[in-house]
Amino acid sequence: MENLFIQLIRLQLLLVAAAVSAQLSVKRLNDPAIVAQHKRMVFESWGDWRPYPKYFLGVQTNFAYATVWGMWAPKINRDYKDGDDIRPLKPTGVQNQRFAEVKYEEQEAQKIKAASDTIYKRSVQDFAHWTSAAVDADPLWLLYYKRMLKPITEFPDTPQNFVEWRLKDEQTYETLNSIGTLKRLQQELDMIKEKYSMSRSMDMPRGKRFLMYHETLLRWRKFVQELRKHNNKTTLLLDYKNILKNHSPYALPTSWTPTSGQQIIQNIMNQYKHRY
Repeated sequence: MENLFIQLIRLQLLLVAAAVSAQLSVKRLNDPAIVAQHKRMVFESWGDWRPYPKYFLGVQTNFAYATVWGMWAPKINRDYKDGDDIRPLKPTGVQNQRFAEVKYEEQEAQKIKAASDTIYKRSVQDFAHWTSAAVDADPLWLLYYKRMLKPITEFPDTPQNFVEWRLKDEQTYETLNSIGTLKRLQQELDMIKEKYSMSRSMDMPRGKRFLMYHETLLRWRKFVQELRKHNNKTTLLLDYKNILKNHSPYALPTSWTPTSGQQIIQNIMNQYKHRY
């Protein structure tokens, strides 16, 4: 019975100690000085310096204040009390500055992303215009150059008669062929078709491709104009020949055909080479 009585007393003492400890801990958690420190650490206030000072006849009588903030306090405490407001969550605090910087960096990141997306899209567009695989889909080609350069593809590569050369008749064809004009026109035609083929098959910037289109178109127009000019001149020459043949006593022999300057000189040399 005595041992049981001692155990009961010990149990009661433990319960009392636990209750006192709980009361002390609650009192410590709700200490006004600790609460004031928490306020200084966040955003509420900076000047609540608990514990407060107490004076009697000009002498500090609050030992707690003297040892925490007063003359007996460590220098770091006094510097903290007398220093600048360093609350991180105040309107101009470090934490708010960091939030503002993060927001600014997010905006800058969005601008960089938008710029990179624009560069990527532009590079894709440039590649689409650079490669020859997409030349048929270009709007400017479809609207203008396809129609303007179509006669080049329809013109034969090596015309063999007056129909393919778009001449008036066979006699005109023979006349131009005999004086070497068609040979020179054939060379020009080959260059035009080669330039056109290069502009359609090579990989190059879009602007350079359309410059080649335009240069090809100009050369083709000049070629057609020259061909029409020779056609008209030869037709006029043949008309004069027929007029002279029918109305002049000095008609040209039937076997006469226009010759080049080199052939005329060669004929003259052959005619007089045995006389001198």
